[in-house]
Amino acid sequence: MRLLGKKPAIVGSSLPGPARAHRPGPPLPERVPVASPAGIEGRSWRKLYVPLKLRVALTVLAGFLWVGFSLWLSRGWISSLGHDLSPAGAVVLIAGVALIPGYLNIQLLSSILLDQPPQLRFDVAFPEVALLIAAYNEEESIAETLDYALRGDYPGRFQIVVADDGSSDRTRDIVASYAARNGRVRLLEVDHGGKAEALNAALETINAPLVATIDADTLLMPYSLKRAVARLAASPPDTIAVAGSVLVRNSRQNLLTRAQEWDYFLGIASVKRAQALLQGTLVAQGAFSVYDTTALKLAGGWPNRIGEDIVLTWRMLAQGGRSVFEPTAVAFTEAPADWRAFARQRRRWARGMIEGLRDHGFGLLKSLNFYSHSVAGNFVFPFLDACFTLGFVPGVALAATGNFAIVGPMTLLVLPLNALLGGVMFVHQRHVFSTVNLRVRKNGIGLLFYFFCYQFVMSPISLAGYVLESVRARRRW
Repeated sequence: MRLLGKKPAIVGSSLPGPARAHRPGPPLPERVPVASPAGIEGRSWRKLYVPLKLRVALTVLAGFLWVGFSLWLSRGWISSLGHDLSPAGAVVLIAGVALIPGYLNIQLLSSILLDQPPQLRFDVAFPEVALLIAAYNEEESIAETLDYALRGDYPGRFQIVVADDGSSDRTRDIVASYAARNGRVRLLEVDHGGKAEALNAALETINAPLVATIDADTLLMPYSLKRAVARLAASPPDTIAVAGSVLVRNSRQNLLTRAQEWDYFLGIASVKRAQALLQGTLVAQGAFSVYDTTALKLAGGWPNRIGEDIVLTWRMLAQGGRSVFEPTAVAFTEAPADWRAFARQRRRWARGMIEGLRDHGFGLLKSLNFYSHSVAGNFVFPFLDACFTLGFVPGVALAATGNFAIVGPMTLLVLPLNALLGGVMFVHQRHVFSTVNLRVRKNGIGLLFYFFCYQFVMSPISLAGYVLESVRARRRW
């Protein structure tokens, strides 16, 4: 099997050959007694266990201690900036560009360091899984996507349902040919109505206890479905979704995709790890996740929203479930390769977050679960992106003229903090890759752009998405 000229972004290993392939509702199947240590993932020794409540409290305390230290250091900065703006304006701006981001970064860093997820076990009964793929005019990618999905080593029963969303190209013919040759593949033809409608049409036909989804251009690694379901089995009974680790497959295309490789590999993955510690990964993304079918149906399936996977995850959390993350359940997706498509995608993500906050944000805050902390963070993201776009970016321009009122030596303190966070996450991710026999490839140019320039692109795009959704602008995919 080859990648038709495209190697997955950070992968350099050979793939195994083909193999056969809850809401608080029905419990997972009983685990089979352990026969030998081979059924357990990880080291034979255990770290000192720290209770979950204490771990969460320590991460929050670390963040507040950093804020206190930063306030002490920035007294002169607040005073001098207060002369140019006003004391209140100086506090608001410095909070938005330094204090709150510092708290979030320290809380994120300590969460990663203190995270102790249960070890994966493969000596459990693996229930049947239905893998859903919504496809619309995907003739160039659907065959490769199916090839990879069919090479999986999932031990239980497994079926693939491709919901063709009224394609006008050869997508249906290609899927039909796979269905004719392989009984695990089924084609469902629906009228064009969008991704959510196609997935819901497929969901109505599913009786399997678990549902997984991937995008039509996503390559699912052979071991990933088994690992995601194993994470579900190792989690508390009310776990209703497992988010897989989605990475970039076309990172060598240009500078933009090189930077996105690090965004997925370090940025997005670190947020999901930290949220998993809080018992609520806020986005079980459609590109690759596993859901409890009962919980999924009780939530009404995928909503007709621009951020359908965000709103769905929050709705399932609001019903009393929890969601987790499995970093070794790897899938590679096609990232936008031109700036226009990238801006469109990230505006969608920002709008999806606002949809989730509008529908379920206050309810999840009031629940006072651990993940309410992450929801509160989502509430402040528009403020942070506005401060960065309208305050920090002009501050950089002023600094270039010798005016360091906004951007100066104090703001440079964020660089070593970001470097520390990135370094810790890199070590974690390298261990993940070694676990599944992948290797991290060199991408220095992309890393430099991601570290120094990426936020200057992301914040204005996200801010535009927040504004568009706030005024209920027309949705565009």
